[in-house]
Amino acid sequence: MDTLFSLKVFRQVVQSGSFTRAADHLGISTAMASKHVSHLENTIHAKLLHRNNRNLHLTEAGEEYYNQCSYALETLETAAQKAAGSVEKPQGVLRITMPQWFAGYRVGNWIAEYRSRYPEVSLDLLLSNRHTDLIADGIDLALRVSNDPNPSLIVKPLAEIEFFLLASPEYLRRNGVPETPEEVQSHHAILPSYVDMSHVDIRPREGGESVQLVLKQAVSCDNTLMIGSLIRAGCGIGFQPEWSVCNDLKNGSMVRLLPDYKIMTAQLYAAYVDRTFLSAKVRSFIDFISEKVKED
Repeated sequence: MDTLFSLKVFRQVVQSGSFTRAADHLGISTAMASKHVSHLENTIHAKLLHRNNRNLHLTEAGEEYYNQCSYALETLETAAQKAAGSVEKPQGVLRITMPQWFAGYRVGNWIAEYRSRYPEVSLDLLLSNRHTDLIADGIDLALRVSNDPNPSLIVKPLAEIEFFLLASPEYLRRNGVPETPEEVQSHHAILPSYVDMSHVDIRPREGGESVQLVLKQAVSCDNTLMIGSLIRAGCGIGFQPEWSVCNDLKNGSMVRLLPDYKIMTAQLYAAYVDRTFLSAKVRSFIDFISEKVKED
């Protein structure tokens, strides 16, 4: 028999003072209510109730068992209510992994606005360019940039991110401005170590066949923001997501190379494990980020 339900029957019998009233309250037969109490007594090898045709009362063991049983059931019911509440109302700790280059003013402002809108959600942010195991690492949500999402995850596309090929004005003064994909090959490139971008197919913006852009690696780095810093410092040419370099392009600290070509685009998407019991905190963040990228 279901021992948890037997505990509920026992509690209701004590509270009602009658097997019949308890059975009516729980929607079962009086005989079934009696069987559940007997199941508990057989399980713990102790008499819980003295009963006759007119009344029933707890044994000494039954009184202690009732107190502990009631506490345990109340704890479970409270936990269930809190869990159900987290499905309906954004609250609790939300653990999110996202690319390193999200550590900028744009996403930073969005995070601050989200916290203002949902103050009962505490954020735990993990910035990494490597794809982590959401279940093993206890992560609620991943924001990822890729054209090949993990098929085992539930994904929601959010935006298309364009990547630019860039250099600093100082680097270009020393080494010249490459005007064609072929000329790029003679320049020193700062490339990410977490993905191969030494050979990239690029396409003219006005249409036409794609050509392969080949870069000569001078520095390999596993940090997108460090790559950006090295580009600004004149160490070489390299790729950066458009989101990370808006201000650099405005203030002239970086220069786009091959602007007539579309270098690379990748899909930003939200990824999570289970849509069946998607919590309100996860749903609220996905909806919020979707709203912000549409406004952007």
